[in-house]
Order: sequence, then C-alpha cells, then structure tokens
Amino acid sequence: MRIVRLGSPGRERPAVVVGPDAYVDVSDLLADVDATTLPGGLAWLGEHVEDRVAAGRAAPLGDRRIGAPVARPHQILCVGLNYRDHAEEIGADVPELPLVFSKSPNTLVGPHDDVRAPRGFSRLDWEVELGVVVGRRASYLDGPEQAREHVAGFVVCHDVSERAFQDDHGGQILKGKSAETFNPCGPWLVTPDEIDDVSALGMWLDVSGTRRQTGSTATMVFDPYEILCHLSQYMVLEPGDVVNTGTPPGVANGMADPQWLQPGDIVELGIDGLGSQRQRVVAPR
Repeated sequence: MRIVRLGSPGRERPAVVVGPDAYVDVSDLLADVDATTLPGGLAWLGEHVEDRVAAGRAAPLGDRRIGAPVARPHQILCVGLNYRDHAEEIGADVPELPLVFSKSPNTLVGPHDDVRAPRGFSRLDWEVELGVVVGRRASYLDGPEQAREHVAGFVVCHDVSERAFQDDHGGQILKGKSAETFNPCGPWLVTPDEIDDVSALGMWLDVSGTRRQTGSTATMVFDPYEILCHLSQYMVLEPGDVVNTGTPPGVANGMADPQWLQPGDIVELGIDGLGSQRQRVVAPR
C-alpha cells in the first residue's frame, strides 16, 4: 500500500493512494500514522480500501496538500557516506561501520513544502535519500532478517544540509542538518510488500531543471536492514522513527565548483516506486 497524509500542516488525515491519482480516506479507521498506530501494522487496511474503491469512495488527489507520511517521529536518524560512489566523489574512505548522526525531528515537512534557508546560510546542499520508517519498537535486534520485521515502510527523504554550519561551527553535523524544513518526506509511506528489491532502486535529483544526482541503492555500503540492526545495538528505535540511509553522488559538496542552493531554486527528486517531491527554496525568516 501507499499510505499518504492529506491536509493542512498539523491537521493531516491518513489515506491510501489507489491508482495513479486517487485516494481513499481511512481516517475513520486509522487515527494517524504514528507511534500509537504503526505497531499494529498496516496490512489490515487493504480489505477496507478494496471495499471502499468498489463502493465508489475513491476521490481524486487534485491539488490537496500532502504532508509527511508519518507524524511526530521520536527521532530522525541518518547514515553518512553510505554510498560507495558518494564517498569516492568527496575523497572519503568507505566506513567500516555505519556513520550515524541525527536531525531534529521537527525538520520533517511534506514532500512539496518549501525548504527555508536558515539565517546566515552560505553552503546549502541537497541529498536524495531512501528513508526507512520503523514499525515496531526495536532493541538489540539479532540480525538483518529480524530487522525486516520492524520496518513499516519506505519513503523518499530530502536530507537538506547547511555545510558551513556542519563543518565550520564546531564540527557538529547536527547543526548543519536541523534547520526548519530540512527533511521533506514522502509523498507516500510504501509498505515493504510493494518493493521487489530495496537494494535496486533508482534515485535522482534535479535543481532548477539540471540533473544533479543519479544513483541507485545498489551502491549502498550497508542496506536498510543492516542499518536498523546496527542502530538497535546502541539505542531503542520507536515506531514512527525515520532513518535516512545516505545519498548517491552528485551533491554540491562534491563539486569542484559547488553550485549551492539559493532562494528561488526548485528542487525535484524521486526514487523508483516511492514517488517524487518538489520544493521551492525560500529566503530565511
């Protein structure tokens, strides 16, 4: 299934996407997509959705705002240098273990919401990433196979970065990753049964019509299940947590002459089977 949340910020209602451009409202069945509902799984919605489609209750998506497909994550975790070709482009060694950092959970916004540059920005960068949404509480997982049982689904995430904050303001990655709007997510939460091979998904990102990133999850160093297993050895993962699993090559930070994002730029990105996003970069408050 493709789970979506529709409505104005803070008032989104869960729905299921059917066909290319329609949805079925399930807000009477599912209060929200969050830590309280995900542990029960989502498969049970399928029969209800089929019945509602048959009864003519599907409606066009139209221009309805799409919010992030998961609400109020406990944490957003990220893995750096997790694509061999990305590590190569910036001259870094491929890590022996996942390189982990975090983003503030309130960076999460909808897939088509504006990205707001922070005050004092100078090196604003883009990163298309495969996101994993945790479905069940996870601690000390025994291995990648057990980790599979704890995945609610997969999403497109845009891991926006301010490299000067990240590199020049005390050497703390969190500072360059946590400005408001720095994690557009969605459009859908796609359940694992919809993905044939999560390690063979094409990825892309354009900036104002110019292709910047082209890659595939096939060049990942650690696959999503290895990452969840690894993280669970050091922290408890809660339902609804989002894990960004790294980016392929083509970021501004890897260019000889970086073309950093500026207000007015339009960023479009997507991953095979998971949908696409479009954001406008806007000036600081």
